[in-house]
Amino acid sequence: MTEASSVDPAASAVECARDGTPLRDPARPVPKYRPLTAIHHFRELLKDKEDTSHVFRIFEALPHKSFMPRVRELTLSEQGERLRAEEPYLPPILDDHETLRKLPQGTVAHAYCDFMEREGLSAAGLVAEADKLGRPKYDDLVQWFGFRSRDTHDLMHVLTDYGRDALGEQCVLLFTYGQQPSHGHLLIGYAGAWNIKKMTGRSKAPVYKAVRQAQRTGTACPALVGMSIRELLAMPLDEARAKLNIPEPHWYRECHRMWKEEGIDPYDLLGSEPKGAPAAA
Repeated sequence: MTEASSVDPAASAVECARDGTPLRDPARPVPKYRPLTAIHHFRELLKDKEDTSHVFRIFEALPHKSFMPRVRELTLSEQGERLRAEEPYLPPILDDHETLRKLPQGTVAHAYCDFMEREGLSAAGLVAEADKLGRPKYDDLVQWFGFRSRDTHDLMHVLTDYGRDALGEQCVLLFTYGQQPSHGHLLIGYAGAWNIKKMTGRSKAPVYKAVRQAQRTGTACPALVGMSIRELLAMPLDEARAKLNIPEPHWYRECHRMWKEEGIDPYDLLGSEPKGAPAAA
């Protein structure tokens, strides 16, 4: 995540947390809005959805004007101070499955561990993908907020019950847009949905209804970046979903149901062909 170019670095650099950490390091470059660069990386992402480096590049190229106000509102608040003290960096917490498994069955923690182990994922792995870009790091509040936003991505999958298939990823991105508006989320989410419609040919699956529901859910859900992740992990999963206003992903499941009837594998859309329809482009 990156901040918008409209922010005055000199003005924001003088703002600090109680411990002296600057809101924004004055050495941090001010990003430029580069839509053509974003489109290029989106096309590359379509070729290999596992190459998440393109996702980070897209966000870099599409900074949003609301980013810095959101960073300031959380990080300079009492809640932000508490989170920075108790959860300075999330990957060690999220990857400590031994500790998380000690929480009661049925909690978000167990669902999270089940998901990550089943998918062969780790929070550290997402960090490694981001580090491949070779971007400099800055000891400021922007970095803490950005890391926290990145590291809760897989937790969003668990809470929303969207899978890691192509549609599930678009839904999580638009859920995230509802939480933290960004043109990057809109580009990947809706252009990705359009590409899914293209790949599935004549399928009547309600892809656009699924992604729009995800966006509405993200808007209704309190921002996860500002919540205690330790406390969230300890909650019963059903209770957490109710508290966060996360409903059953009806239209997403309806897409999967219809695709199954049509002979389409949602986890291998390029390799699937709807019955009675020409191969998708």
